[in-house]
Amino acid sequence: MIRRLALLTVPLLLVATAACTAESETPTPTRQDPAASRPSPFADCAALTSAPDGSADDRPAGDTGTDGSRLPELSLTCFTGGAPVALREVRGPAVINIWASWCPPCRKELPAFQRLSERAEGQLRVIGVNTQDSRSAAQSIGEDFGVRFPMLVDQGQAMQRALRRNAFPMTVFLAADGQIRHIDTSGALDDAQLTELVEQHLDITVGA
Repeated sequence: MIRRLALLTVPLLLVATAACTAESETPTPTRQDPAASRPSPFADCAALTSAPDGSADDRPAGDTGTDGSRLPELSLTCFTGGAPVALREVRGPAVINIWASWCPPCRKELPAFQRLSERAEGQLRVIGVNTQDSRSAAQSIGEDFGVRFPMLVDQGQAMQRALRRNAFPMTVFLAADGQIRHIDTSGALDDAQLTELVEQHLDITVGA
């Protein structure tokens, strides 16, 4: 009788053990980045390879930019997704601001770049390049400061290395013909400085 009970108990133990094992192997749900569930504050990048509204596209047809004064031959992803953007195809005039959320001068000047994008709409475009940053931190800054212009992502500092500059923040002034007219690394820029630099290097007068 005792032997029969023992034989009946063994299968029950095996079933219980299998159930515990299966339960322990159930994958633990991964914690989702809260920013991933929120819409991006930045504009998409689809229009970056066409000339700004009201601005003539003076880039020579078939120009390969081998003179070294053009944007590097890199493709960067857009913060909002979609096809990567080839920097050589970006149409000027444009002001390209390279920044990171952990850089205090970058945070200080971002609102001025947003205001420039509004004041100069139709004359030039403002483009951001977020580098060495997390998506959630960049998105939070965009939301807090009301930044709406298109944002590219360069986590590996490829653009800075190609331009042989390692400074934060860094701003590139790109003419309509695709030439880099000026690279500014002087620190946080305000509205007056941006207006002056745009007029000096891109020959564009931006209204107040």
